[in-house]
Amino acid sequence: MMDFDRLERSVWNVLRDEKRPIALYGMGDGADKVLNEFEARGIRAAAVFASDGFVRGHSFRGFPVETLSGVTERLSENIVIVICFASQRPELLRRFTDLDARYDVFAPDVPVVPGPVFDAAFARQNQAAMARAYELLADERSRQVFLDTVRFKLSGRLRYLFGCETEKAEAFENLLCLGENEHFADLGAYTGDTVREFLHHTKGRYASITALEPDARSFRKLSAYAAENLTGEIHLVQAGAWREDTTLTFAAKAGRQSRVARDGVKTEMRALDSVLNGAPCTYLKMDVEGAERQAIAGARETIRRFGPALNIAAYHTSADFFELPLLIHEMNPAYRLYLRHHPYVPAWDTNLYAAAR
Repeated sequence: MMDFDRLERSVWNVLRDEKRPIALYGMGDGADKVLNEFEARGIRAAAVFASDGFVRGHSFRGFPVETLSGVTERLSENIVIVICFASQRPELLRRFTDLDARYDVFAPDVPVVPGPVFDAAFARQNQAAMARAYELLADERSRQVFLDTVRFKLSGRLRYLFGCETEKAEAFENLLCLGENEHFADLGAYTGDTVREFLHHTKGRYASITALEPDARSFRKLSAYAAENLTGEIHLVQAGAWREDTTLTFAAKAGRQSRVARDGVKTEMRALDSVLNGAPCTYLKMDVEGAERQAIAGARETIRRFGPALNIAAYHTSADFFELPLLIHEMNPAYRLYLRHHPYVPAWDTNLYAAAR
């Protein structure tokens, strides 16, 4: 069995032993999570900086927010930079690449939703499950993405993300292979962006679209988009995807970070099997902010009966990229399973794709 924990040294151990000043790039939720890990692991930050246009004389967690030039003038150029926010914007990815060429740069992986961090201990604890998932993958690209995901999560080194990324078009063209008569179920439809993506790859043709979105503001935008652009069999449901029909508390943040939580708004949750009630599904997409396991459980009969092509976010928790393939394989062993990482830092937009043989 491959020793996954030995692929790279843990970024947290590297930073703990670092003697040079450590400067955090970014503020907000990601920086909060990184600083919390720093405090728990005895790592000391020396500065926080932001892109020049975001420096307005304010502070973050007791640090004055500086420009990079201000940090280097104060601490010298011999610093370590820790990226603490996520982006897929090309100009920021280029910025990260430029920084990586000039400085020692890390992007520690902290899970999107609360849960354990992927460190060496986590890798050791999950060796057997990771090995099983790795063996299930259907092509060499998927196996490379899997290993580079492990290497990145352990090391925080950008080269592993950049070395395994592909554009989404490759997955649609080579793995999903959608036609013009698909029954599409979109779980976590947001404002309609993934419906638009679907229509782009089916030349605007489809048999039916069923879309679930729990956030009220996003659902209004989704409904407006559908009213202006969609015809035929369209079913929009203001609900989150879950293993059963129920009502849960939902931390509605009017965007992609909305999720089930302790505090928030009472929200209807639906199982896809219940929503479809036996109707066909040929393409199923899930991006439900960490509730993928529950959403998959709620689509069990649909997955078993119809074997739809699958496009499932596999990055919200530290274990998603190996646990979700195992879960899908248990439900329907006929699937060929693929992993792809699309341009994003950190390892967001790492998706599980599946097609029935």
